[in-house]
Amino acid sequence: MSLTYKARSGIIWSIGQQLSVKFINLFVTVILARLLSPAEFGLIAMLSIFIAVGNSLMDSGLTSSLIRTRTAGQKDFSTIFFFNLLGSIIVYGVLFFAAPLIADFYRQPQLTNIVRVYGLTFLINAFFSIQSTLLTKEMKFKLQTVIQIPAVILGGCLGIYLAKNGYGTWSLVWMSLLSASVSTILHWFYSDWRPRLIFNKKSFRKHFHFGYKMTLSGLLDTIYQNLYTIIIGRFYAAAQLGFYARADSLSQLPIGIISTAIGKVTYPMFSNISNDDIKLKLVYRRLMQQVLFWNAPILIFLALIAQPLISLLLTDKWLPSVPYFQILCIAGILYPVHAYNLNILKVKGHSGQFLKLEIIKKVLSVIGIICVIPFGIMGLLYFQLFFTVFAYYINSTYSGKLINYPIKEQLHDIVPILMLSSLLGVACYYLDTWCLTHYHINNILRIAGISIIYGSFYLGISSSIKLAALLDFKQLILKQ
Repeated sequence: MSLTYKARSGIIWSIGQQLSVKFINLFVTVILARLLSPAEFGLIAMLSIFIAVGNSLMDSGLTSSLIRTRTAGQKDFSTIFFFNLLGSIIVYGVLFFAAPLIADFYRQPQLTNIVRVYGLTFLINAFFSIQSTLLTKEMKFKLQTVIQIPAVILGGCLGIYLAKNGYGTWSLVWMSLLSASVSTILHWFYSDWRPRLIFNKKSFRKHFHFGYKMTLSGLLDTIYQNLYTIIIGRFYAAAQLGFYARADSLSQLPIGIISTAIGKVTYPMFSNISNDDIKLKLVYRRLMQQVLFWNAPILIFLALIAQPLISLLLTDKWLPSVPYFQILCIAGILYPVHAYNLNILKVKGHSGQFLKLEIIKKVLSVIGIICVIPFGIMGLLYFQLFFTVFAYYINSTYSGKLINYPIKEQLHDIVPILMLSSLLGVACYYLDTWCLTHYHINNILRIAGISIIYGSFYLGISSSIKLAALLDFKQLILKQ
């Protein structure tokens, strides 16, 4: 099977996996949002940084090293498995004893017990990290789909049942624990790999040399991504954090489906062609255009229908999250592109440069966040939008040098997509405002009308001007 065919098949199944899992999660979230209050969601959001940091520390970037290493064998996998297991125990221990401090920081006493129970996911996830890595390395995304769907469904059913019976925030905690447990069981059932009592120091040093830099980079990015959650959770009411967290979660839906799905394929695929700069540039260029071609209009469309969508799905009690959701959608447009630029640094083995870039960006970001705190949550969000563009510039400048794809050339490829989707968004916004002023249109008709008009004009104009991404779509995704 050729690399190209595997890439196409992997992209299709990876997108299918993301579609199914994300939409099941969306369905569960919609029901839970109707049963629980924004404050109860806010309590769980307060823990997001600690969970994310713990997962980064537990893994230490070693699974990324396994994926990029073509000759990885049993000694490598077993060594990393036991390291991850030990790391999860240490991380959970730290989190267990730090739980009262976390509760004091947010001024929420009930967080102590929630942290100690929710943190068990570290221990559970450590047991299938290598099986999951192997499936990604071998691009077996169909099997990952088979594993993830039952885990999400069973966890969601438990969460809904507990929420209906008055368990509040605990329904979200037990939902996560059950999903992680089912995922672990299914990974072991479907995977042939089993750990052996091996811990090879040479193998560990090799992967750790690459992985620790990725871990530090990941930690910086994790802290940055959750910095807004920390600030909002510390200085504002739990309900405000609930609104922000729900808006962020909804805006991440298309990003997760498109960019995460293709991202899972691109890293192992880029690793296999990392020595061929011409081919690497060609593949990266085509994928970047494809991601933006779908990601940009979808996110702009979601920003357009934010008010009727949130009112329809989550009820009017969540309407304060609308402006947050709109800004986060626009900020998410460029995220996949600068993330893939970083993938180039990773597959080229420039983990040191990767770390330096992350340090520079995060230091500048923290300074900026401190400056905009007096402007409230909206000030934080507008800064996030600005910094997304800045981060893309930094990432593309350095990675572009490695494959002879400078930012000027990248912008030439993506600006037509961004201009078309943006101009149509502005036109549809004024059309929707005019119709709403003169006619009383319900939420379903507003969403349907905007989607038909925006989608038809976007695809029609793309076809008439022969936009490269649309012409390439069948060849890249559908043609075998």
